[in-house]
Amino acid sequence: MPKTWFIAGASRGMGRELAEQLLARGDHVAVTARSAEQLDDLAERYGDALWVKALDVTDTHALRAVVDAAFDAHERIDVVVSNAGYGVFGVAEDLSDDHIEQMIATNLTGSIQLARAAVPHLRAQGGGLLLQMSSMGAHLAFPAFSLYHVTKWGIEGFYEALAQEVEPFGIRTTLVEPGVVRTGFFEAATRVALSEPYRGGPADRPPTAPEDMVDSQEKTVAAIIRAGDSAEPPRRLVLGSDAWGLVTDALRSRLDDLVPQRENAATADIG
Repeated sequence: MPKTWFIAGASRGMGRELAEQLLARGDHVAVTARSAEQLDDLAERYGDALWVKALDVTDTHALRAVVDAAFDAHERIDVVVSNAGYGVFGVAEDLSDDHIEQMIATNLTGSIQLARAAVPHLRAQGGGLLLQMSSMGAHLAFPAFSLYHVTKWGIEGFYEALAQEVEPFGIRTTLVEPGVVRTGFFEAATRVALSEPYRGGPADRPPTAPEDMVDSQEKTVAAIIRAGDSAEPPRRLVLGSDAWGLVTDALRSRLDDLVPQRENAATADIG
C-alpha cells in the first residue's frame, strides 16, 4: 500500500533522491525547498502524487503553516523527513557571527521546530515516523567542521529526549547517520579561508574530492526508505562502511577513556 512522506529540504542531494525514489515506486510525497521551482520537473512528471511548497526552515511561522497545510492536504502522513541543512568549513576562530547564527538556525533550530510542528499531527493520527537526517559527525569531529558538528550533536541530544516523549503515542524516531556520501553537499558548502595561524595545521587540508566520497547516494536513500517501511525502525541508522567503522571506533575510544575513571567518579558521591 502506498505511503505518504513529507520531506523538508528536497531540492537537491539526498532529499531530492529520496523524493524521486518514493515517487517512482508509487508513494505520495509532500516536499519543501527554499526554491520550489527546482522541483518543477518532478511536479510535471508525477502530478497529484507530489505536493510542493516553498519553505525556508529558519522562518518558524512559515514552517508551522506549511506543516499544517501538508497534513490538511493528505489523509495521513506516514513519515516526516527533516533533511534541510548545509555545511560550513572553517576553524571556529575564523567563522563570522552570521555563519554561526544562520547555520544553527537552519540545521538545528529548523529541525527542532519541524519536529515540534509535526508531533501534534502525528499524535492525532495515531502515530508515524520522524526521520531526522544526522551524520556520522554526530559521534566524532573533524577540524574546520566544528559548526556542522554542533548542529548534529545537538539534534541527536534533542531526539534522544524526544523519542522517549512521543513513543507512547505510536510515534517512532530515527536518526540517519551516513558517512561520506557522493552528493553535492561538499561542493555547496561554504568555505572560510584559513587565517595565517592555522595554515599548515590539522585544519589545513584539501576539500573532499569525489574519490573520497565512498558511499552511494542511491543506496543510502534506498536504505532510508527501508527504515521508513519498517515496523520497528532503529533509533539510529548508520549507513556506509566508513561511518560504521569511524563511529564504532569513536564510541570504543570514548568508553576506553571513561572506564578507568570509575573509582575517581565515585569520589564525588554523597556519603
